[in-house]
Amino acid sequence: MFKSFSIDDLIAISNVLLRLAVRYLLFAGSFYLVFYVWKNKTIWRAKIQQRYPENKQVIREIVNSFITIIIFGLVIMSVIYASKAGLTRIYPNISDKGWGYYIFSIVLMILMHDTYFYWTHLAMHWKPLFKAVHKTHHLSTNPTPFAAYAFHPLEAVIEVGIVPLIAFTIPYHGTALTLFSLYSLLLNVTGHLGFELFPKSFASHKLFKWHNTSTHHNMHHRLVKCNYGLYFNIWDRLMGTNHPDYEKSFNEVVKKRGAAVVDEANKGVLMAEEQPR
Repeated sequence: MFKSFSIDDLIAISNVLLRLAVRYLLFAGSFYLVFYVWKNKTIWRAKIQQRYPENKQVIREIVNSFITIIIFGLVIMSVIYASKAGLTRIYPNISDKGWGYYIFSIVLMILMHDTYFYWTHLAMHWKPLFKAVHKTHHLSTNPTPFAAYAFHPLEAVIEVGIVPLIAFTIPYHGTALTLFSLYSLLLNVTGHLGFELFPKSFASHKLFKWHNTSTHHNMHHRLVKCNYGLYFNIWDRLMGTNHPDYEKSFNEVVKKRGAAVVDEANKGVLMAEEQPR
């Protein structure tokens, strides 16, 4: 027989859902306010696709995101209960394995997630899965920060699958998993930002080119059959799935952004010169 939920269980689930929702709103909401509500002219020149999405798209992204948060919360609570039952590989004290392993475990989580995301993402582009599951996310051809969690419910289950995968396979401290989750949310939101933040030549630099950019993922939303990676550009480069014009597109966006900064600076100089002395 299934055990019924107690009041304490419901409170615990509600607390997890509340924390997830607040984090999401803080990250996605703050970026949206700065880049989409403020509508600063200089910032606009960093917009990868030079048009704002319609309000109905933003509303759809937010609604889908909160459905995703509910699914994430239920899976995370399941992992918490499994941990309390001694079924996961969580350990209680950082000193049990030391700070060296603690930092290594976060890096390992990020690398695991990057690999997990690339291959599950690529699988979801198989035509039957795309139509049934992944198409919801791709309705945002010009994504905003709120597209970060705008998934079909089945895709939400796949996306949060990295959490039990980590919990049941590697030793981890609870705070390490939290830091990984915050990093993941930040990179997910900036990946869907629709504005390019990285500096000139970042996408072609011999070291930095292995890290993804907003342009990289924005091209995926617009062109669909390319650029499947999450944090890093490793798997796309190894598997030949980068769009051939990725670096060119990145440089064009950064060039426009740089021109806007110069224009604003020149405008400021002219205004200063016109002031009566």
